[in-house]
Amino acid sequence: MPAISSLITFGYILIILIAIFIVANNFLTFMTTISQQFQALFDYATIGIVVTDKDGNIINFNHYAEQQFGYSKEEVLGKTVDVLVPRNLHKAHHHHRTDFYTNPHPRRMGEGRDLFAQRKDGTEFPVEISLSNYVINEEIFVIAFIIDITVRKKNEVIVLEQKKELEKITVEIKKLNSELEQKVDYRTKMLRETLTELEKSKDELNLALEKEKELNELKSRFVTTASHEFRTPLSTILSSSYLLEKYNNLNEPGKREKHIERIKSAVADMKGILEDFLSLGKLEEGIVRVDLQEMDTEQIFNETSVIIADLKLLLKHGQQLNVQYLGNNNVCVDRLLFKHILTNLIQNAIKFSGENKPIEVTCEAGEKGLTLVVQDNGIGISEEDQQHLFERFFRGKNAVNIQGTGLGLHIILKYLELMNGRISFTSKLNEGTSFTVNIPNK
Repeated sequence: MPAISSLITFGYILIILIAIFIVANNFLTFMTTISQQFQALFDYATIGIVVTDKDGNIINFNHYAEQQFGYSKEEVLGKTVDVLVPRNLHKAHHHHRTDFYTNPHPRRMGEGRDLFAQRKDGTEFPVEISLSNYVINEEIFVIAFIIDITVRKKNEVIVLEQKKELEKITVEIKKLNSELEQKVDYRTKMLRETLTELEKSKDELNLALEKEKELNELKSRFVTTASHEFRTPLSTILSSSYLLEKYNNLNEPGKREKHIERIKSAVADMKGILEDFLSLGKLEEGIVRVDLQEMDTEQIFNETSVIIADLKLLLKHGQQLNVQYLGNNNVCVDRLLFKHILTNLIQNAIKFSGENKPIEVTCEAGEKGLTLVVQDNGIGISEEDQQHLFERFFRGKNAVNIQGTGLGLHIILKYLELMNGRISFTSKLNEGTSFTVNIPNK
């Protein structure tokens, strides 16, 4: 009986030992899995991680840090963390490291200043670094989390440049507004002086009354046109400036560029409107002088090509500007007036044509002189509007919602009269318009 009791006791002990072995084996497996998971988390984190001991020696270095610095893990283990710091900063870094070990706590490095790290090849790059620490067997270890902020710094430079560009545009707008105010004051002064002279002449009272009516109408149409045409680009500038502040996000440079381009385009529109007003003023004051020059075929065709090359930048999506050069004769033109006439006609063709619509231009140096033809496939001109087309400030009924002053064709007509030239056109509503300009060799 004692032998059987001893055998049973031994069996119990054996079962307990087996159970302990199974539990210990499962626990060891569990701890191994946990250890592997933490090691994978460290190795494959998408941020550089460097672990150092109390002396600043590197004891661990993850894969992302290898990509950032160009070192393999084996190359840096056992070396001080100074190997990752630019040489000129070693002394300061050693001081900061000593301070951290004296009072270790999680924090960001470099508050209020730029930090730089150094790669294996000696190049430097801007970084953000966060520090943390842990203690094992009363020995402190430090973990550094490192982010490469090179892209962010480049974006900050881009934003700064765009801010400077916007400030430059603002200065230009103020200058244009100042010039416009001066011209308006000047024209208003002229109108007042004219009215005073008319009032003094009793013998020409009827003529004076008609002139006063005409001048008042001109002033009213001038103010109305100026206020209306400047309202649209100014609204564009205001709304785009507001949206620039709204899209002040480093990850959305395309939206900022879009609104900066809108501001530039609006400023260009305002400049074009102002130039029309100034040209009209010079014509009415009789201070435009014609400088006719004889030009051979190569010269006039080259002049035309340069003008058209600049205007191609204004084409809408899908629009094409097709040019044909004909003839081989010398012509006699004023270069500046020729440029203004051709530019205005092509700009109108672009403006009043839709996307994917071709524009045909013909420049012919003929025996009798220069002939220009600009044909579009745009909105056309109604028969009712055609008789008023060259009147100043006139806008067709189907063009009231399109930017313009109604002065362009009037100015072209006046320029052609100075060169003894003429202009004609054919047009059909919704099918397009063709303008023909003839400048004789006189």
